[in-house]
Amino acid sequence: MDSRFLQTYVHVVELGSIAQAARHQGLTPATVQQRLRALEADMGSALIARSGRTVKPTPAGTRILERARNLLRDLRDLRSAATESDLPAGPLRLGATPTALTGIMPPVLRTWAARHPHIEIYIEPAPTTLLYSKVLAGELDGALLVHPMFTLPKSCVWRDLRREPLVLVTPIDMVVEDPLAVIAREAYIRYDRSVVGGRMADDYLRARNLRPQVRFELDGIDSIAKLVSEGLGVALLPDWATTGASPAPVKRWPLPAPCPSRTVGALWPRSGVRSELMRAFVELAESQAAAGRQDRTRTDGPPRKARQP
Repeated sequence: MDSRFLQTYVHVVELGSIAQAARHQGLTPATVQQRLRALEADMGSALIARSGRTVKPTPAGTRILERARNLLRDLRDLRSAATESDLPAGPLRLGATPTALTGIMPPVLRTWAARHPHIEIYIEPAPTTLLYSKVLAGELDGALLVHPMFTLPKSCVWRDLRREPLVLVTPIDMVVEDPLAVIAREAYIRYDRSVVGGRMADDYLRARNLRPQVRFELDGIDSIAKLVSEGLGVALLPDWATTGASPAPVKRWPLPAPCPSRTVGALWPRSGVRSELMRAFVELAESQAAAGRQDRTRTDGPPRKARQP
């Protein structure tokens, strides 16, 4: 049995479409169909039922689906372990939130590619909740995400990478003397309260009995920053990492204490063939973060203080 055909079958089931699976694997739909027919001939049973442009697994296909996933995972582990180098072979399947992907990872990936050019990294961008569940399910080897507001299982390792206090985000030409007065006066773009940073912002305002004029509510820090830069309101956001010039020019203002912070870090299973690979990646990220803090201290000087009411 060719494991590539088994992987194609899993992708077809997960994506619900031969065309989608073909795009995902960089194949033609005809090649995907040939692989499915070969796999069905090897199994001796039909695995896929076609209905128009969509496909679903047959009863036999449903029964083998989880076993196929486990077999493919075991095969990846076998290939990772069969290496003579200090680190397991890749690929490292790594998840990252959008802000971690654009703000933390670029310099780490640049250094990693120079040091380990033969170890491939597969990156999956996703929100924290989805990344967390995929790490626990073994679908990802690790992830860079926001620390959830609950205790993590002992089967996983967590490393802090960055603390991000809430800041007031305004258009770049706005002058702020009293952040709380600005929040009360200006139209407000609310960070989605279903995510950690959004809940922190909402709790911060409630504790100060502030009820801003909410114009929009959405998830996605970069999207909110873009709306702020267009003059559509102000926002409370975690002080997210950026690499190079920000695509949305905004100004960030510190808030009166006590001000909550969210923690961005790395999560990965304590045991597993590629756990050492993930640990090496995280140690590199830690060294890059430390170097970045030193650079900011030398160039920026002491942090600005906002006038407190």
